[in-house]
Parts: sequence; structure tokens; C-alpha cells
Amino acid sequence: MTSTPAPAPYGDLRAQLETLTTEAFRPDLSEIDQLPTAEIARLMNGEDATVPAAVADQLPRIAEAIDAIAERAGRGGRLIYAGAGTAGRLGVLDASECPPTFNTEPGEVVGLIAGGPGALVTSVEGAEDSKELAAADLDALKVGPDDAVVGVSASGRTPYAIGAVEHARALGALTVGLSCNTGSALAAAADHGIEVVVGPELITGSTRLKAGTAQKLVLNMVSTITMIRLGKTYGNLMVDVRASNEKLRARSRRIVALATGASDAEIEAALTATDGEVKNAILTILGGVDGPTAASLLTQSRGRLRVALQASRTVSG
Repeated sequence: MTSTPAPAPYGDLRAQLETLTTEAFRPDLSEIDQLPTAEIARLMNGEDATVPAAVADQLPRIAEAIDAIAERAGRGGRLIYAGAGTAGRLGVLDASECPPTFNTEPGEVVGLIAGGPGALVTSVEGAEDSKELAAADLDALKVGPDDAVVGVSASGRTPYAIGAVEHARALGALTVGLSCNTGSALAAAADHGIEVVVGPELITGSTRLKAGTAQKLVLNMVSTITMIRLGKTYGNLMVDVRASNEKLRARSRRIVALATGASDAEIEAALTATDGEVKNAILTILGGVDGPTAASLLTQSRGRLRVALQASRTVSG
């Protein structure tokens, strides 16, 4: 009697991984550990150089997603990233950089990582495999129709990211799925699917490399261009910067100078009159209004400096 071979451990998952470009094995690099360090660095740099072109292929989809996110954010909605492992850490990083860069409140751009904050430095076993955990994390934030949820996963099959997108969509939120494989379940689950295909990694399956770089580039676009659309910049000047340290205080003064061409004395007076708010200080100088009027005009224009400047001409005229 012939016995039936036992199934291979994790056979189904292994079969799935075999189909993913990000997990593909490259025989041409099978002896990379034998190469001189300079040669490995050259190879790695060459691999990284291919990432921007892969991102460029997805620019129309990225732009569509950003416009949709900005529309929700303009209604007071939040931008929420959800991912596991490297993808989750990149989302948390992008979210954490928005308050000092664009003076957003901490809850306006949120990064969720499977397993919670502890997973930023320590692997939380099984967290990425739970759609239910993702749903619970979104429920804790009381996600609703004005919010936008971006699921991030290199493979495009991570249950936590897919679960976040599915649950958010059921709640009426806008959803975006960012992955690095074509035909991903994550992209299929979202309103907007973005698939930046960077190819096999230098180290097989180490998606913190090219895939991570691609995700970081796209998240940079998502947050930065959303903030531009919300009037958080004046031209390419970071006028909503939060001057929380010496470097940023110096940068604030430089930004006011670049925007206005004013003297140092005028800049100091304007910043003093506006409690250090860069955007308000620019408006007092260019619009010829006092600090309280600048604050009022910016409130009326929902923080859009160009709109406030147009209104200031009526006030000052």
C-alpha cells in the first residue's frame, strides 16, 4: 500500500510567495556574498536607481488617489496609513513627519502598524495575519466617510493591510491600496489601486529594499501633494512649518524672507505680532494687515495664503 506524502509545511503560502515578483530568486546574485564590498554597493545602487521609473509608471493612479484624498481632507477627514512590518513603519514615519513639516495636528495624518507601537522595533507575532486586528484598529479611530485609508503592503497580500482597506471601504471611507506586485488582492480591495512593480530584490524577499524605497517615494507624494492641495505651502515654501527647535526657528525666518523680501527687522516684527506663525507673518507683510486680521483672514480662507492675500487687498485698500 502506497502512503500519501505529507503536505509540505505552509504549502499554500509558499505557493503564493512563488508567484510574487518581490519574492523572486535571482540566480545571477547567488554568490553576492563572495563579492568585494564596493561591488555589492555598486549593484545595490544600480537596483535602487530603477525604482523612480517604476513609480513613474503609476503616476496617473497616484495622482487620482491624491486628488481623492485631498478632497476628503478638505472636508476635515483624516489620512490614515495601515500596514505591517516595513510597510507599517513607513506609514508611521510619514505620518509622524507631517506635524513639524505642515503644522498638522497629530490626529490628521495617522500611521497604523499591525501589533501597535511596539511593532516599530520588535516583531509582533501573527499581527500582520489578522484582518480582525486591522478592523479593530480602525474602529478605535472611529473611521468614517470623510477619512481616507491607505493600505500598504509590498506583497499586496498582507491580511492586515487588506483587512484595513476592506473594513474602511465598508464604513464609507476612501481607500487606496499600495503594493509592489501586479494583480494584488490589496489593490483589488481598494477604490484606488497603486502597484509599483520594482522586481526581485537584491536579497531575495527583503522587501525593505527596493519595495520599501518605492513605498516611501509614493507616501512622500501622497502626504506632500495632499498638503499642497490644502494650502499648506506657498509656492514651494513650507509656510506651515512648526518652529519647535532652533533649526526650525531659523528656517521660519528664511522662509518669510524668501516669500517677502523683507528686512530682518520687518521679519522679526511680523513674527512677534503673529506669535511666530510663518504664514501669518507673511500675510502681515505682503497684505499690509495686523496680526489679528491676518489670523482672521487665514481662518476665513481655510489656511490658504494666496486666498487670504487676495482678501487682504480689500481690507487694507
